[in-house]
Amino acid sequence: MAFILNDRVKVTSTTQGTGVFALGSATAGFETFATGIGNNNTTYYCIFNQGTTEFEVGLGTLDATSANLTR
Repeated sequence: MAFILNDRVKVTSTTQGTGVFALGSATAGFETFATGIGNNNTTYYCIFNQGTTEFEVGLGTLDATSANLTR
């Protein structure tokens, strides 16, 4: 496991709450977490709830398939 930074990662999600964050597909012009960060690696993240002023920043770790971010 390594700490990886990449400012070209941006994905969608429908996750609600404060648990494990399920990662969706990449937004046009950006990479997925799997491509830009990689399985089992840790990175900073920012979650923004569109249409609101709600956001969260933190340190998260991808799972073995890069499908989920544990925050």
